[in-house]
Amino acid sequence: MTIPAGQAPVADLLRRLSGAGPIETHISAVFVGPDIAFKLKKAVTLGFLDFAPLEARERYARRELALNQPLAPGLYRDVVPVTRGADGTLALGGDGPVVDWVLRMAPVPAADFLDAVADRGGLDPAMLDAVADAVLASHAAAAPAPPGFDAPSRAALVLAGNVRDCLATGLPEGRVMALGGAMRARLDALAPLLRARVAAGRVRRCHGDLHLGNLVLLDGRPTPFDALEFDEALATTDTGYDLAFLLMDLLRRGARGAANRVLNRYLARDPDIGLLEALPFWMALRAMVRAHVEARRGGDGLAYLAAAEAHLAPVPPRLVAVGGLQGTGKTWLARALAPGLGVAPGALHLRSDEIRKRRAGVAPEDRLPASAYGEAESLAVHAAMFALARQALAAGHSVVLDAVFLNPARRAEAEAAAAPHPFTGFWLEAPIAVLRERVERRVGDASDATVAVLESAASADPGVITWQRLDATAPEGPARAALALSGGIGAYS
Repeated sequence: MTIPAGQAPVADLLRRLSGAGPIETHISAVFVGPDIAFKLKKAVTLGFLDFAPLEARERYARRELALNQPLAPGLYRDVVPVTRGADGTLALGGDGPVVDWVLRMAPVPAADFLDAVADRGGLDPAMLDAVADAVLASHAAAAPAPPGFDAPSRAALVLAGNVRDCLATGLPEGRVMALGGAMRARLDALAPLLRARVAAGRVRRCHGDLHLGNLVLLDGRPTPFDALEFDEALATTDTGYDLAFLLMDLLRRGARGAANRVLNRYLARDPDIGLLEALPFWMALRAMVRAHVEARRGGDGLAYLAAAEAHLAPVPPRLVAVGGLQGTGKTWLARALAPGLGVAPGALHLRSDEIRKRRAGVAPEDRLPASAYGEAESLAVHAAMFALARQALAAGHSVVLDAVFLNPARRAEAEAAAAPHPFTGFWLEAPIAVLRERVERRVGDASDATVAVLESAASADPGVITWQRLDATAPEGPARAALALSGGIGAYS
């Protein structure tokens, strides 16, 4: 990649001011110094943008600032002109004619970009939950699509453009055309859902380019930045499609468990189960985008093409339920099993504790008073859980239910919710002394259970347990073996 010849003097100025050479993409060059960073938009014309006119570079620099400053206020500073003095020298913000425009930003250590965090194995569960929370917050703050927005037609245009771009970069014509045809058929089937999601406010002015490299740690928190600024139509999209880029990026890195965690945290805070039906199509489309981008860069476009093909492959859904007393490790097992169940990035994890918190309007980790655990509310929580499970299964997505299930009637309802899909139930058991210790040391969790709650539950009669009983000190191996025997779980990274 090179900076256009006409911008070479500007690049020299920014290099001197920052003391660093540029970090380049095909549309920009960023000069990162110890105290400040300068972003220069390249004067290029591509199929999807035109930065060649000076006024366009100013307009899009200001648009980038306006879009991103609310998301990352400590990162984005201002837009300044590069001017030419009477003696011909260039300066930032001088009085002479403007020759270019520069976005000023705070420098960020390379290690703080989330692709770098992922490379060093730093995407732990707390970080992944924070990523999902940040994405959800950005979607909640985004403006809804204008009236009359035609989501299926817009998706068809994006698909056709990506088929064209894949062919133009030399990817195999037969595979590209077959993939494009399969995706068009899937899009036609999804059209009613996509229209309904517009009406429900699920189509918004989103980030538009939400991969790990466009998330950064600011004050230790994952923060989206570098939202797509040059195409309002492209960035006005379904929130599920916006999220799909991040999930696809994690999957391509072999982090299916991480992608599953992000998806489930997002849906635990906002139960947008409707996005699951379109998610395979959206992830295939995102992978198709990356296929031609990587091919244009000389990278492995075929790997992304294969990923797009894989996302469209159907996998029959199933329902797995995990029950047992407080402290038996139900959530741990559910999270361990979910990534390997069904279509990527794995099963929807429905946890009764998280549903209860959402119904109360609080974050999963916030504690609720004892009054929130009355019989009427518990019935409502389970009814909501089973309804969400049926919706997800109908969308072709596997489900893992995670609750105590002490009442035989609730276990029967869980089995009924699976129909007509396969069901597997696991019942975790451990000595009461082990469970007391686990409950006592639990912190930062959606469960509010105390030792007193545990002991009360342990004294109750659960009735006849027909689910597969597992030793809660080591349940994952037997659970995986049981699911593997029924063809219900696959390997994942």
